[in-house]
Amino acid sequence: MLGGILMGALGGLLHAVATVTFGVDHVISGVAINILAAGVVRFLSESIYVDNPAGGGVTQSPAMSSRPPTFSLPVLSSGPDLLGKLENLHWFLLSDLAGVLRGFTNGVGVLTVVAVLMVPGAYLLLWRTAFGLRVRSCGENPAAADSLGVPVYRLKYIAVVISGSLAGLGGVFLVFIANIYREGQTNGRGFIGLAALIFGNWRPGGLAAGAGLFGFADALQLRSRTGVVALLLLVAILLLAVAVVQGARGKITQAVTAAAFAAASLVGYIVIDELPEGIVSFTPHLTTLLVLSLASQRLRMPKADGLVYRRGEH
Repeated sequence: MLGGILMGALGGLLHAVATVTFGVDHVISGVAINILAAGVVRFLSESIYVDNPAGGGVTQSPAMSSRPPTFSLPVLSSGPDLLGKLENLHWFLLSDLAGVLRGFTNGVGVLTVVAVLMVPGAYLLLWRTAFGLRVRSCGENPAAADSLGVPVYRLKYIAVVISGSLAGLGGVFLVFIANIYREGQTNGRGFIGLAALIFGNWRPGGLAAGAGLFGFADALQLRSRTGVVALLLLVAILLLAVAVVQGARGKITQAVTAAAFAAASLVGYIVIDELPEGIVSFTPHLTTLLVLSLASQRLRMPKADGLVYRRGEH
């Protein structure tokens, strides 16, 4: 974990130097760092894992010697395991709810708890502290913040380095789940994380909701090809709700479009038994595109997001 945080912070520092100090476009710098990171990881993998007595090779590491720590809530999911017994009774709805609750309370990883606690922690830090107020002011109007004595450049560096360290921590979590490092393990999940941020309108609560939605789609496609078809029913219900809301607001074009896609999703759910493997593996990305297209009208990014700031220039 410490190694992932440190390496992620170094990547964030490189991004900060390029964008904050030298004014490089954020997208160009991000793409370049992604390419550089892939090359560095391949170099380290060849240096460390080739001819390693523990195993591994050019594209993957040896398996971890031990699993990360987990815990289960006593009585409910361990020991007597009341939720497990209730789930095995197969009572309508009640057993299903018990199974869901058991999933939230049995074998929970410590890093998962840390990630969940980061959501209210980020809210308190950004909206209830002087540091958070200054960081948000640098994102909205750095010139005004600078005129009030806020160290804009320093705070930009701190924010980008922290974001890099959190990205590194997310990569470590993937290794924990797979119990091994593999080349290309992120598989575009960083971009889905960026989409979750946009979906959440740059707010911790919205970000958590977006991450939960995209993470659910990702986990579902890893576990069940037939289960992904059930997402079509959920999409149909959500689009129907969107159509009703847009119709009530007098936006007929948006309402008709949402209703048409809802009908198509419902038909797909009824007639499709199993989706092709390629579409199943692409489910998280399709979900991302659909959700962002529906949420794009209500988004408002920080006004200075991605813009180069130079003291004295307006």
